[in-house]
Amino acid sequence: MPEALMDFAGAVPAVTGGRILIIDDESGIRDSLELLLTLEGFTVSLAQEGISGMDTLSHEEFDLLLLDLSMPGENGIDLLPKIKALRPEMPVIMITAYGTVSNVVDALRAGAENFIQKPWDNEKLLADIRMAVARNRSETEVIQLKKTLKQRYSFDNIVGKSEPMLKLLDVVAQVAPSRSTVLIQGESGTGKELIAKALHMHSQRKDKPFVAINTGAVPSDLLESTLFGHVKGAFTSAIAAKKGLFEVADGGTLFLDEIGTMPMETQAKILRALQERKFMQVGGVHEISVDVRVVAAANVNLLQAVKEGRFREDLYYRLSVITLELPPLRTRKQDIPLLADFFLKRYSDENGLPLRKLSLEALRAMMDYEWPGNVRELENSMERGVVLSTEVVIPPELLPQQVIGNSYSANLLDHKLDASLFDIMEEIERRILTDRLERCNWNQTETAEFFKVPLSTLNQKIKRLNIEIRKRVRD
Repeated sequence: MPEALMDFAGAVPAVTGGRILIIDDESGIRDSLELLLTLEGFTVSLAQEGISGMDTLSHEEFDLLLLDLSMPGENGIDLLPKIKALRPEMPVIMITAYGTVSNVVDALRAGAENFIQKPWDNEKLLADIRMAVARNRSETEVIQLKKTLKQRYSFDNIVGKSEPMLKLLDVVAQVAPSRSTVLIQGESGTGKELIAKALHMHSQRKDKPFVAINTGAVPSDLLESTLFGHVKGAFTSAIAAKKGLFEVADGGTLFLDEIGTMPMETQAKILRALQERKFMQVGGVHEISVDVRVVAAANVNLLQAVKEGRFREDLYYRLSVITLELPPLRTRKQDIPLLADFFLKRYSDENGLPLRKLSLEALRAMMDYEWPGNVRELENSMERGVVLSTEVVIPPELLPQQVIGNSYSANLLDHKLDASLFDIMEEIERRILTDRLERCNWNQTETAEFFKVPLSTLNQKIKRLNIEIRKRVRD
């Protein structure tokens, strides 16, 4: 796993080492930051203005830049685009005594990761620096990880460098060339079909079909025909003969997902097809021979289903010659930044957008979240962030509400330590209302119906909270 992400204390990674450049015209600020960061194990370089800072950046690599907003000559916001052109992947934290909303927006639009106001809280500053350095390393790790996995396994679309995932991939690489049936167990959304495809692509069957079916999504009265096919006239709607998936997958791999939902009578026919490598179509009288490797998956405990009489014991042991357990995402949180970067790149490319990145607050919220929907839920969250974001950096507000959770309120408090309770509650109300307006495509009538308030009441709140209504992007 990336060294920077090995030990998480809450949402802040324990970072060891790292090179940081400070560009600030005030010697007192430079010296105090250098002392603070050096004591934390960072290697620090200093520059007192933009020209010398750019010269240093052109010759050396850094994990992070701390950039002052107000300096003689070019200020930090004017300098930032040049810095990003030279080192596009390097995170930048802007530091200033003038933390106006306009300055913050300009800095974030120019590519800054975060905005710290003087005088700062040392612990919060260190937490933001550790997170930014850790994420920068994780982005580098994604590139290297894909190369490493390609060299070691050639597993496409499987991202993870945590110990549980590497152990799993070692077993997949060992098992793939065999003819053995494989049972993949894991919660929904953990990526069972990706593992099944990896087994297929690293077997001698890779040039033959890979056929997948979610057996739980097929009505029980159609499942047998879907798997084994039928002859013409076998039942009322059988107006023509049709091959089943066992025959379609001949020579290749058949992936049976959610096999724990399969009716007992179908289970018996699956067992015979596995043992004899033969089956009969529905309504047929002749046996059909096939050479199919079956990979099955379940998101329930099949052994418990056997004990409860819901799954055949003989089929269970026939399927579980090799059993692979996919770890849930909550047990491999080190992989969250890697997975997030992977999906952000995918959906940025698909939508023709500049590569999106998570803000430090958004990444913190994601590290705190338990991800009951696993990798699939994370992927959907990243797609949402890419589609809704109008800037390069995705703020926590664009993550689903359940992901933000307690971090949503915590972040408000962190940034409003001198605010009154009324101010904090008003900001929470503003963010909740803005989020719902975005989800309703800025349709105020629909938003009012969601909150069960009159449209006039909603309009009054929008005016009081100074929410800028954007144009609807679709009818």
